[in-house]
Amino acid sequence: MSDWRLQGQEDYLQGVELCWAPYKPYSETWEHDHCEFCWAKFSLREGDLKEGYATPDRYRWICKACYDDFKDVFAWRVVPGDALGGPGTKPS
Repeated sequence: MSDWRLQGQEDYLQGVELCWAPYKPYSETWEHDHCEFCWAKFSLREGDLKEGYATPDRYRWICKACYDDFKDVFAWRVVPGDALGGPGTKPS
């Protein structure tokens, strides 16, 4: 698959569990994150993404568009929202 967003993420995102979750910074010193593919910005600031697919530790974030584009290629498993302490409602 030829796509500018693919930059070796299979090394750390192939087959991982993800959960739809509201954005929460990884640590108190973190103010934002980026989608692992398109670099869309996640933060609590106006205009930035406020929710998306995250790894259970909230270290890696994926926007809905990139999730939809790559879910089959990466064979992600979506887990319930309580895995991250949130509602986990998947977008329609």
